[in-house]
Amino acid sequence: MTDSDAVALSAIAVHRDDWVNLPPELAALVAPPVTVSAVPVERPVGSWRRGQLARSRGNMPVGRHRGAAR
Repeated sequence: MTDSDAVALSAIAVHRDDWVNLPPELAALVAPPVTVSAVPVERPVGSWRRGQLARSRGNMPVGRHRGAAR
C-alpha cells in the first residue's frame, strides 16, 4: 500500500467531559459523558486536480445560460 492510499479522509476526536449536574457518588457509578466529533481533513489540491475541477465547472449550467423549461 502506498502512502497516498493510507491517508485518512476524516479526523475523529473524542473528548471526555465531567458530570456537572450529578453528585460525586453517582458520577462514580456511571461512565463520563463523551463528545465525538469528526471533520474532513483538509489537503492541498494539486494543479492537475484544480484544472480538472475548473473544466467540470465549465460544463455545469448556471442560471442565465439554462434553457427555458418546456
